[in-house]
Amino acid sequence: MSVETDLSGRDDAPPRPAPPPPGPRTPAAPSWRGHWLSFWGLPLLVFLAVCGLWYVVSYLLLDADRRFLVPPPHDVVQVSFFDRYNLLELLDALWLSTRVAFIGLFVAIVLGLALAVAMSQARWIERSLYPYAVITQTIPILACVPLFGFWFGYDFFSRVLVCIIIALFPIIANTLFGLQSVQQEHHDLFTLHGANRFTRLWKLQFPAALPAIFTGLRISAGLAVIGAIVGDFFFKQGDPGIGILIDRYQSRLQSEQMVAAIVLSSLLGIVVFWLFGFLARQVVGSWHESAGSGEPGS
Repeated sequence: MSVETDLSGRDDAPPRPAPPPPGPRTPAAPSWRGHWLSFWGLPLLVFLAVCGLWYVVSYLLLDADRRFLVPPPHDVVQVSFFDRYNLLELLDALWLSTRVAFIGLFVAIVLGLALAVAMSQARWIERSLYPYAVITQTIPILACVPLFGFWFGYDFFSRVLVCIIIALFPIIANTLFGLQSVQQEHHDLFTLHGANRFTRLWKLQFPAALPAIFTGLRISAGLAVIGAIVGDFFFKQGDPGIGILIDRYQSRLQSEQMVAAIVLSSLLGIVVFWLFGFLARQVVGSWHESAGSGEPGS
C-alpha cells in the first residue's frame, strides 16, 4: 500500500483542494443563418406582410373601377420601372432631389457645427444665438416657401435654402449638448496641465461630443431629404424633382408613377440615414453604444 493511499484513508488526513470553479463560457459565434435571419430575414417578413396587405386592399377591398386609387405592387413596378420613359423621368428627378438634399445638408452641417462651437465657448454667444436657432425649428417653413420663391426664384438655390433651414437645428442642438456634456473632472485635468481653449476643444470636447454630433447628423440627414421633396412639391416650378413629379402624377391620376416616386423618395431617405450611421460606426467605433443604435443587426 502506498503512502498516499494510506493517508487518504485516515480520518485526520488533510482535505483535498476543491476543483477550481468553471470559468465563464465563451458565447458561440452566431451562425451565418442566424445572422442573416436577424439582419435581413425579419425585415423581409415585414415587407412581405405589407405587400400582402397591399394586395388585399387592391383586389378585395376596392372595386375594379376604383383600383387606380391603390394600384397593386406589380402594376407599380411594371408601369414605373419597366417603362423606359417613366424610369428616366423618375431617375432624373431623383438625382435633382438628391443633389438638393446633400448640398443643403452639407451647408447645414458646416453652419451648425460652427454655431454650436461658438455657443459652447461663451455663454453670451449662446444666449444671443440659440433663440434664433430655435426659430429655425419652429418657423412654418411651408408658409415661407412662396416667400423664398418670390425673393430668390424657384430654382436650385431656393430648394437648397429650404433644406438648410429644416436640417440646421438638430445639428446645433446635438453638437452643443455634446460639447457641454464633458465632465467637470476632465476639464479640471486639462486645466491642471495648462491646456488652452483650442486644445481643450479639440482633444476633450469634440471627442466626447462625437456620439451626440452623429445623432444630430442622422436626424438632419432625413430632414434634408424631406426638405428637398416638400420644398420641391410646393415650388412647382423649375426643373422637376421628386416633389414636382408627385404633384404632376396626382393631378393626372397616374397613381402607379406617384407610388413609385414616393417609394424612391423613401429609399433616398433610408440611404442617407444609413450612410451617416455607417460613418458613425467608423468614427466613433464600438466604444459608445450610440454608434450602432438604429442600425439593423448592430
